[in-house]
Amino acid sequence: MTVDSTIIYAFLLTLFAGLATGVGSLIGLLSKKFNPKVLTIALGFSAGVMIYVSMVEIFAKANRSLAAVLGTKNGHIMTVVAFFTGMFFIAVIDKLIPSYENPHELNVENKIQHASEKEKSKLMRMGAFSALAIAIHNFPEGLATFMTGINDPALGISIAVAIAIHNIPEGLAVSAPIFYATKSRKKAFVYSFLSGLAEPVGALIGYFVLRSFFTETTFGFIFSSVAGIMVYISLDELLPTAEEYGEHHLAIGGLIAGMIVMAVSLILFM
Repeated sequence: MTVDSTIIYAFLLTLFAGLATGVGSLIGLLSKKFNPKVLTIALGFSAGVMIYVSMVEIFAKANRSLAAVLGTKNGHIMTVVAFFTGMFFIAVIDKLIPSYENPHELNVENKIQHASEKEKSKLMRMGAFSALAIAIHNFPEGLATFMTGINDPALGISIAVAIAIHNIPEGLAVSAPIFYATKSRKKAFVYSFLSGLAEPVGALIGYFVLRSFFTETTFGFIFSSVAGIMVYISLDELLPTAEEYGEHHLAIGGLIAGMIVMAVSLILFM
């Protein structure tokens, strides 16, 4: 491949991985009615995906990158600091954005038929937060896919496919709450689609702007921070809302299923 064709090839791989978020959104929008059980399972599943990939894959990658530069102990310390920095960052954003108080307990039938404006706003806000977390997550991920595609086109394919599989349930994490809040399939799809576009945007910015500054240390710190953000979103937004809209065991079952799917995808593309 020529230099130009290699760059185009790497960008197309990254675009493919990012667009998989939209596929997840479409899958989540197949349900034609407001079904609280589907919402509960979907949110639990999404939380499972985000927690597992954050703790098992993203945190570990960040730790390896930082340990290679700073040494085993200092690298691990920096990884932990970055992880909680990500949590603190999203917690501050959470505080700055006005929120409604948690609605009083309503029976499930009432929630289906007469969802209040407060409940809809809460779901919409949660979907927007998920979109933000996933977009931030996709940004360095897109850069990593792009750079790998340039340096090793064959390995780039494996990474792009693995990331695409990760992105499908992440699209579900964004689209499900927004759809149930607005009843608009278009809005749910657009938010999810845009969060996925952060992947090719990250690739372009990384190549044209950051390539001379993007070190192993920067990569590791950003990735670990993203892991913290995604875990915070899962624990603070996804799981509590899943519990509100359905049975406890459905939420936990969805969470475990999400972890299993993510674990299998990581094993298949090792």
